[in-house]
Amino acid sequence: MLEEIKKTAAFIDARTQQFRPEAGIILGTGLGDFAEQIDVKYALEYKDIPGFPVSTVEGHKGRLIFGLLEGRRVVAMQGRFHYYEGYAMTQVTFPVRVMKLLGIGCLFVSNASGGINTSFRVGDLMIITDHINLMPNPLIGPNLAELGPRFPDMHNCYDRELIARATAIAERERIKLQYGVYVGGTGPTFETQAEYRYFKAIGGDAAGMSTVPEVIVARHMGIPVFGVSVITNCGLSDEAGDHEDVQRQGRKAGQKMAVLFREMVKGL
Repeated sequence: MLEEIKKTAAFIDARTQQFRPEAGIILGTGLGDFAEQIDVKYALEYKDIPGFPVSTVEGHKGRLIFGLLEGRRVVAMQGRFHYYEGYAMTQVTFPVRVMKLLGIGCLFVSNASGGINTSFRVGDLMIITDHINLMPNPLIGPNLAELGPRFPDMHNCYDRELIARATAIAERERIKLQYGVYVGGTGPTFETQAEYRYFKAIGGDAAGMSTVPEVIVARHMGIPVFGVSVITNCGLSDEAGDHEDVQRQGRKAGQKMAVLFREMVKGL
């Protein structure tokens, strides 16, 4: 696996003339339009990158974008991979491993999620302060000791300094923020109301089908992480889950997320 990661990173380095991004960004469902904020220098289709899976979910365009955002070099995943697509966890998290070798010093993750906290409303941005993992752990199997320890600590896996910076930016830009714990499940079914009640009972504020594996792997490699959930539906309501509506709500709230991410990258 390590040799495959190195091979892929070397391929990308050659195609991007060793662009060396400072930050990585993972764009979730309905949030791919954020890529339009980036002054693109290179764009690689996932299907053309050795070792990369291919996005199969509507709303995930499947491109790795290299460019400038507020004068900083970034690499953005316009679409991610999910366990429910049938990929192994090593495949789901493979791009994060590669981004580390490409040079990123921090990782920004975003997702569309269902609100559990009854004070949340559709369109809110929730800063992820912690997570509960209900998926297979991506570190199961032989440890890649060259990249990180066998038993990585997950205390403060969402960087407190980055959260404080986001709070200050939101106050200045008059963006309302929520804060909470993200529950990561396998999907692809939207959760039952009983499951949402269970998630609430164990301390969750929002639930989704991604993010947690990528964060675990990033922390395994010592990469600071900042995460945002866009609340696209309220899980405890009687409304049925709808992927098209999730995408639609994600695009609307994504405008606020774009301001937040731009300003945070600017301050790196």
